[in-house]
Formats: sequence, C-alpha cells, structure tokens
Amino acid sequence: MDAFGAAALIAFALHLAFNQVVIKVTSGGFGPVFQAGVRSAGAVLVLYLWMRMRGVSFSVPRPAWAGGIASGLFFTIEFICLFSALDITTVSRASVIFYSMPVWLSLIAHVFFPGERLTPAKVLGLVLAMSGVAVALADRSGGSVSWTGDVLALVAAFCWAAIVICVRATPLSTVPPAQQLMFQVLVSAPILLVLAPLFGPLLREVAPIHLAGLLFQIIAIASLGFLVWFWLMTIYPASSVASFSFLSPVFSVILGWVLLSEHVAPSVWGALVLVASGIYLINRKPRVHP
Repeated sequence: MDAFGAAALIAFALHLAFNQVVIKVTSGGFGPVFQAGVRSAGAVLVLYLWMRMRGVSFSVPRPAWAGGIASGLFFTIEFICLFSALDITTVSRASVIFYSMPVWLSLIAHVFFPGERLTPAKVLGLVLAMSGVAVALADRSGGSVSWTGDVLALVAAFCWAAIVICVRATPLSTVPPAQQLMFQVLVSAPILLVLAPLFGPLLREVAPIHLAGLLFQIIAIASLGFLVWFWLMTIYPASSVASFSFLSPVFSVILGWVLLSEHVAPSVWGALVLVASGIYLINRKPRVHP
C-alpha cells in the first residue's frame, strides 16, 4: 500500500462516514425509503451515462443473472433498513452497528469458503467486534435511542454481507463492477419507490439542503463513489483495502458528534473502540516471516 492508496482509502472511509450524516439530514425533506428509491433511480441514470461514455458493455452472461438479482434484492432490504434506522436513531449508534458487517462476513466465509478459515487473530477480532455491538445494543441512554433503529441497522449489516457473498459465490463475480452495481440499483429502484408510501409521507419539509443531499448521494455515493471503490480494489490487494474499513465507523461517530451535535454516551465510544479494533484484526493480513 503506497501513500496514494492509503490517502485515497482514508478519504473514501471519511466519504462514506459523511454520507451517514447526509442521509440523516436529507430525511428532514424526504421519507427514508423514498429517499433511498430516488437515490437508486438517479444512480441508474448516472451509471448508464458513465458506462456509455466508457464503452462498458450492458450485456451480462445469463448465468450471472441469478446472482445479480439476488444482490439487488439484498441491496433493497439493506437500504430500507439503513435509511429507516438513520431516520429514528443517531448516526453514531447506527454506524457502529452497521459497520460491523465484516464480522458477519467473516463468519459466513469461514463456513462456505475453505480458504478463509478463522485464524486466532480473526477470532479475537470477532470477539471484540461482537462485544462492541452488544455494548451498543445494551446502551439505552440518550434521547434518540431506538431498539427498532438498532435492529434495522443490524439487519442492514447482514444484507451488506449477503451482497458480498452473492458476488463471490456466483458467476456475478465474472462481470465488471459497473454491471454488478447496475444490477443493484436497477433492481432496487422500482421496489423502493413502490414500497416508499408504506413508510410514511414521501415528502416532508423539502429545502435546498435536502435536494443537495439527494444529489450528493446519487452522484458521489451510489454511482461514482462505489466505482472509485471498485477501481481501488483493482489496484491494491483486497485485504489491504479492507483493512481501512475500520475507519468508517470511527469517522461516522465523530461526524455525528461534531456536525449533528449528537450525544454519544461513553458506552458508545467504548463500543466504537471494540468494533473498530475487531474489524482491523479481522481484515489484518498476517505477516509472513522469511
């Protein structure tokens, strides 16, 4: 990992963390599921234009369709849960729980991928991270604490892990990243928009800041942002890229505290340390001694 890669991955972790704040703020103008649906629909358009300009084929081999549709359905559930969680709980709590995804992914990979067995360091990481999630769930202090929000953030983390499994365990892994992402936003957009009225009013008190937040999510996160992530994955080893994921919950808690003046209880700071340390150990590549 060179200096450019480290700087890019730190910036991307900060970018994702800032997005949690943007979702929370944008919920002031749009219903959470409607917001997610518009984001996916907008991302379809941006991705379409980007693929046309770059000459990326829209043709996907038939064997990859099942994995693509499954990943799109998990993507749909993930963002119903995450956006709803951020609407009723704090950014700090939702992020600590949501970014526990590598924990659940490691457990699944241990069962289904023989080459990814748990090492002692990973087991320690799992114990630390799961303890952190338990601490976060157990903390009931603060004015924006919701059992529903906590559980929704946890389900979103499970779905995120399921998407990774869909990509890795099916022929979907053979198609370009842009096509993988197109499956996810193309499947999710109509479902989210149809279901949105079931989750309350579509529009709240819409202001320019909410429109700006929606545009930020469409362009900087749901389409081009994830393409940058995939691009970094093609340049640097996946294990090195993944090791920076522990920074996202750290940045999310700090930004929620600084930008939204959220009350972060000492137990949540403790949960953050446990989860971040656990994620680092799970993704840490063991040193090979000569």
